Amino acid sequence: MAEDVNGTLKSLPLQDLHEAANARFGAFAGWNMPITYPLGVMKEHLHTRENASLFDISHMRVIEVSGEDAAALLAHACPLDPVSIPLKNSKYTFFLNEEAGVEDDVIVTHLEDQRFMVVANAGNADADIAHLQKLAEGKNVKINPLDCVLLALQGPAAAEIAEKCGLNIADLTFMTGFEPQEGWFVTRSGYTGEDGFEIALPEKDARILLKKLFADERVAWVGLAARDSLRLEAGLCLHGQDITPEINPVDAGLLWAVPKPVRESAGFIGAKAFLEKLAAGAKVKRVGLKPEGRQPVRAGAELFDADGNKIGQVTSGGFGPSAGFPVAMGYVTPDNAAIGTKVFAEVRGNRVPLDIHPLPFTPHRYRKG
Repeated sequence: MAEDVNGTLKSLPLQDLHEAANARFGAFAGWNMPITYPLGVMKEHLHTRENASLFDISHMRVIEVSGEDAAALLAHACPLDPVSIPLKNSKYTFFLNEEAGVEDDVIVTHLEDQRFMVVANAGNADADIAHLQKLAEGKNVKINPLDCVLLALQGPAAAEIAEKCGLNIADLTFMTGFEPQEGWFVTRSGYTGEDGFEIALPEKDARILLKKLFADERVAWVGLAARDSLRLEAGLCLHGQDITPEINPVDAGLLWAVPKPVRESAGFIGAKAFLEKLAAGAKVKRVGLKPEGRQPVRAGAELFDADGNKIGQVTSGGFGPSAGFPVAMGYVTPDNAAIGTKVFAEVRGNRVPLDIHPLPFTPHRYRKG
């Protein structure tokens, strides 16, 4: 994965294909990424909800963790019991710091006895790999970051199209995965709220698969801009905005990702702080926000109550093409978090009214079996 001409941004292995598709590129997490294609953000977003879209997410990293001590390492690194995950099942979890802040959110798949796959976010991947390698010192465990292309095929037509292209995915349900052949790793997952798959595979195989996928007219490239609006409508957090090293799973409303037996065993990094925060209760709460009118409210806008008291901040915001109105997410004090509560955002000197809105803004359509 080479650096681009300015010597700072890394290029995707398939950059030539994105250039040929007339992508508009921009910087994201140190990578030169396709932001939009000629369809444009609105149509790319709606295409994903109606057909099937392809996202090149090769900026993310797939990390193989294997060996006799692999499960114990992951149980210490994350608030997770890796052994209890059934084979070929995936779990959403975190790398926490000692204050229980979220250093990264990751997906862990239990592929075989003593063998797991971890999918990490682009901006944190190098730190995650170094963190795991440090934890692995002196233990019988191998940390192997894979050199691969990672594609996300998302949308209601994704399963039918994947089957047509020879991927034997009929038995997969949401948050399960397998290795269809050597060097490939496929999960039924994604970050759009739609049914779909994430496919890690060698570059040469990816180019062959893409030709098959694009033989179906329902498939289109979609960029990071629509990926962001899709995940926001689906109420899914973006690390670095909605969850950060300063935000813990209690405040973020992500306690469902930390099983009670794991809390009780308290063997994970940050367990002491996590349990203290759990006992004290959330100091702020992550909520959905629906602005009145058509003007989106963006990340960073401060939130106030009707009396002008500052009560929180917007962490993600934009227009929801499927919802048909502006959507946002942020944190407010617990006494302002009830659905229907009226709050106000500071936008260029004006106070824009918003309602606390249920998450997600559009229903999830995962295939849960």
